Amino acid sequence: MNKKFPEGFLWGGATAATQYEGGYDEGGRGPATNDYITDGTADSPRKLSLILKDGTKALVDRELSVPEGAIGFIDENIYYPSHKATDFFHHYKEDIALFAEMGFKCFRMSISWTRIFPKGGVEGEAPNEEGLQFYESVFEECKKYNIEPLVTLFHFENPAYLANNYNGWHSRYTIDCYLKYCKEVFTRYKDLVKYWITINEINVLRGYSRLGCRETNAQVRYQALHHLFVANALAIKLGKGINSEFKIGFTLALSGIYSKDCRPENVFGALEYRRRALFFSDVMMRGYYPSYSDAILEELGVTIVKEPGDEEIIRAYPSEFLAFSYYRTTVYHTGVQQKTDTGGQLGDKNPYLQETPWGWPIDPIGLRYVLNELYDRYQKPLFIVENGMGMSDVFEKDGSIIDDYRIAYLKDHINEVKKAVCLDGVDLMGYTTWGCIDLVSSGTGEMKKRYGFIHVDLDDKGKGTLKRTKKKSFYWYKKVIQSNGDDLSNEVNNTKEYSI
Repeated sequence: MNKKFPEGFLWGGATAATQYEGGYDEGGRGPATNDYITDGTADSPRKLSLILKDGTKALVDRELSVPEGAIGFIDENIYYPSHKATDFFHHYKEDIALFAEMGFKCFRMSISWTRIFPKGGVEGEAPNEEGLQFYESVFEECKKYNIEPLVTLFHFENPAYLANNYNGWHSRYTIDCYLKYCKEVFTRYKDLVKYWITINEINVLRGYSRLGCRETNAQVRYQALHHLFVANALAIKLGKGINSEFKIGFTLALSGIYSKDCRPENVFGALEYRRRALFFSDVMMRGYYPSYSDAILEELGVTIVKEPGDEEIIRAYPSEFLAFSYYRTTVYHTGVQQKTDTGGQLGDKNPYLQETPWGWPIDPIGLRYVLNELYDRYQKPLFIVENGMGMSDVFEKDGSIIDDYRIAYLKDHINEVKKAVCLDGVDLMGYTTWGCIDLVSSGTGEMKKRYGFIHVDLDDKGKGTLKRTKKKSFYWYKKVIQSNGDDLSNEVNNTKEYSI
């Protein structure tokens, strides 16, 4: 394979404010629904901390509906990982300098909506200048090192005010508030940010914490998702009007789907299951509801209410690129329990694949498969915005972290990405590894499930110095970027540098 990644390929790393930024009650930021999510473990789900209508306190599974009249509540006796996260808010200059040392061309991050509009942008609300200035400083710091920010506007953080008073995205009023927020940041940062993501992993949005909706039933969820389709199109129209050079896309959580065997029922069933995720990208990339969506919505008992002009605006402003997260693949067979969550769709285990300690199958070839699947379907640019492996890193006696397992995982995946680009002809804009610096796990709320090239001294209960330490993979990824993906060998220099 003699071909190379294209010049200008956007190598980098990815984070999200709710897992990385911290400073949840500083700088004029307002409360978001994720601020009420407790810690957890792989075996104990994270909870929503609520105060009920009668004044009593309750912890509710975040996958369940929120009782009528309940609102998010911060209990001083409970640890909420997002409040401090790994404190980018106070360490952004140090962190961006480390990303620059690795040679990042791109840094994916998200803006905390309530740092710009504490109530979400309700009528008469003025933007929070302190929040606007914070992100301006972040983007200026990126610009200093020639790092392109890739900015997500809505990454699992709903303004609590909109959730409590308007039922989040179930209300069309939230579209207006979101567009007010978009207009503010598009205008303020039009010369600092070129690449935007409107919505993160739209196919896994549900409930109070991610959609701002009290109910988790299909009718409420899909009505809210329709409002997100409209908001996405209107945001693209708005953004392109402010700066025609903007590149605006959205994100799906995608795992590959395999049929368990060649039984026709399983093969077609796998196709139908896959449509449950590609339904979202079909709408947002092609600009219309696909023909098969009627059957899905009928099966779910959903009737979407559309206002005049909705279909026209969705068709007129499809997304310019499809960004996606890839961690694993799964297996479908008739009768398998189906679920979609962080990491994509879940079916059965694949006996031919090894798994991480958190039970996520490792399938590099599956990434090449998904890249081809998506590019064949849409013939528009793609962007891998999350890929990585969560592991419990261990310090050696000399204070170093020798994370060869992370290097092996990423090496194998990048090799398959290179085949997709150089052999299959997939148009890929870039590759940003998830959690380029250690951050809080969205799924479990843990810190010990680490993805980063940079260790952050913090434990699962928020104790630690927050000191940043380079791992061996830091120097490996630096070499990968310097060689534009040509040198994936395990050898690195500076062995004495990645120690405390």
